[in-house]
Amino acid sequence: MLVDYHTHHVRCGHAVGDLEEYIQAAIEKGVQELGLSDHQPILHLPPEQIFPGSAMPLEELPAYVKEALALQAKYAGQIDVKVGLEADWIEGYGETVRDLLAQYPFDYVIGSVHFLSGWDITNSAELAGWDTRDAGEVCTEYFRQVRLAAQSGLFDTLGHLDVIKRFGHVPTALYEHLLEETVLLVRDAGVCVEVNASGLRYPCAEQFPSRRLLEMMNSHDIPLTVGSDAHQPKFVAEGLDTVYDLLREVGYTHIHGFTARKRYEIALT
Repeated sequence: MLVDYHTHHVRCGHAVGDLEEYIQAAIEKGVQELGLSDHQPILHLPPEQIFPGSAMPLEELPAYVKEALALQAKYAGQIDVKVGLEADWIEGYGETVRDLLAQYPFDYVIGSVHFLSGWDITNSAELAGWDTRDAGEVCTEYFRQVRLAAQSGLFDTLGHLDVIKRFGHVPTALYEHLLEETVLLVRDAGVCVEVNASGLRYPCAEQFPSRRLLEMMNSHDIPLTVGSDAHQPKFVAEGLDTVYDLLREVGYTHIHGFTARKRYEIALT
């Protein structure tokens, strides 16, 4: 295993295991670089509208970063631990997020679209939201937000780019156009894209992004990084062997890591 840049921990409210357990699991599995990337506190909703267990409370963020930095130092020489955050892209809240990120010495920040008008499209507890919405309209708005996230300059990498497909709601006739438009804008923005193995464990049974998207991105030289999106220590690096094989098949020869918000190449050997 080379890298796993997407993991979550007990502070986020919907994962189990502390930070050190994830590091120890990564060492056991031969991961060379592990990214700690818990969910950013939710900034765009009042407390009474936040679904329980969605993200770490704001008051926990300093303790999270402090603990992650201490573990980075403790395990130096055994594994390269990166201190990161998975941040939400919410239109109109970019500067609020920018101000928050500037307070901490992150190695990298994942930018993900989870919420559309307060509805978490990635949460299995909120699946009823699809019952009253048109899938084509939802996907169109989702990818519009992804493109805005790419253009924002806030993020080092974009998380689970086509996660909108997670529960099978994909408008076939419209989808290809949305993908092509998004890939071209991501290329122009110069931002990295995460290949997230967690989709292999969901109804879509496919990593995020899809093989089709990866082929399109390779043709436009879009840089990639890789993550398991583990929410339990045992899922660290889960599915990454499949992801690495796929990347080689579609023509990628490098992935990327991050230090102090700077991107560097890692050869896929």
